[in-house]
Amino acid sequence: MAERKAHLHHPRDNVAVALDNLEKGDVVAVEKGGTETRVEIKEAVPFGHKFALEAIRRGGEVRKYGAFIGRATREIEVGEHVHVHNIKSEKYT
Repeated sequence: MAERKAHLHHPRDNVAVALDNLEKGDVVAVEKGGTETRVEIKEAVPFGHKFALEAIRRGGEVRKYGAFIGRATREIEVGEHVHVHNIKSEKYT
């Protein structure tokens, strides 16, 4: 069995969390909805940080724990590091 390098908190999430430091070019397997998805990491993702499981358009919702956690401030590609440089938190209203 391959070492787990990422965790998906909820099937509705469009980001996963790195369980180790990930480097550009690493291929990480994530199970989503009973299907294994392989994601090529586009840039270094530190342990505990998020990376995109699907393309997220500018202004699109970022979901973690099955909940809205912010909006993309620019286009985010699959496998790209998702953090304060490309998302903005918003209050729930």
